[in-house]
Amino acid sequence: MSSESLRPERLLRTRRRPPSGGWRKAVYTLSGGLIRPQDSKAERRRQELVERIRRPVASGHFRIAVMSLKGGVGKTTTTIGLGSTLAHQRGDRVIAVDANPDRGTLSEKLRLESPATVRHLLNDRGGIWRYADVRSYTSQAPSRLEVLASDRDPAISEAFNADDYRAVAQILEQFYSISITDCGTGMLHSAMGAILAMADQIVLVSPVTVDGARSASATLDWLQAHGHQKLAKDAVVVLSAVKNTRRNPVNLEELKGHFAQRCRAVIGIPFDPHLEQGSEVDLDLLRTATRDTYLEVGATIADRFSQRAGA
Repeated sequence: MSSESLRPERLLRTRRRPPSGGWRKAVYTLSGGLIRPQDSKAERRRQELVERIRRPVASGHFRIAVMSLKGGVGKTTTTIGLGSTLAHQRGDRVIAVDANPDRGTLSEKLRLESPATVRHLLNDRGGIWRYADVRSYTSQAPSRLEVLASDRDPAISEAFNADDYRAVAQILEQFYSISITDCGTGMLHSAMGAILAMADQIVLVSPVTVDGARSASATLDWLQAHGHQKLAKDAVVVLSAVKNTRRNPVNLEELKGHFAQRCRAVIGIPFDPHLEQGSEVDLDLLRTATRDTYLEVGATIADRFSQRAGA
């Protein structure tokens, strides 16, 4: 026999991952690992989503823009939830950038480690050569997601323009595999042109309401009318249940059907009491259904990671 026959799968004893919870984990633990029940259908689904999320980024850097024309619909929460999921499941670096000109709230979703903002990063860009240099301007969540905050003073942050965004994006692409931009609600604000021109994927967030859905659909109209047909067609629409509306009269399936005809994917984020608090987001405190949905959003976006730049 040749050396080719000495393959790892033949020589190494398979180390099977223990069950994640429920009666399967109890049986596994009580038997000392001798008995391992087959994974549930839900667990197998989770593992499939995680494998998709862990795809390498073929272009070296992937930019995601999270958008909404309305405020208070869960856009920033979606940015943190998606970013935290990607950062937690991957081994590379993921960063979220607050590009909201009207006092963005992205930094309020995690415990701040640095008072620095995107403006400080821009002012000091000449001295940034290593990852450690950038890290001093960011804060990191338990998931390993890093956040670059915006200026708290709207009068200052209004000056964040297209050239500024391009400069920040060019710095971050040297040190991070994935960047997620939490956009402002105005399609015509100064940085939006650069954000859309550089984005590989947009995530369009809509509440489960009639006026919210109309605004989201109008955003797609605007994108198509202004030279961003590819981004609009490839968009991932997130229907965010930001309030506990058990008797919401809106037909969710009808809503999903509308956007499914216009975009690549439509995913509904269920109501979650932890997200309703509006403070720091911790994946461990989310309901299982909510965590699973963020996995689905992350995996859907990651399906595009294998594409080369310009493809």
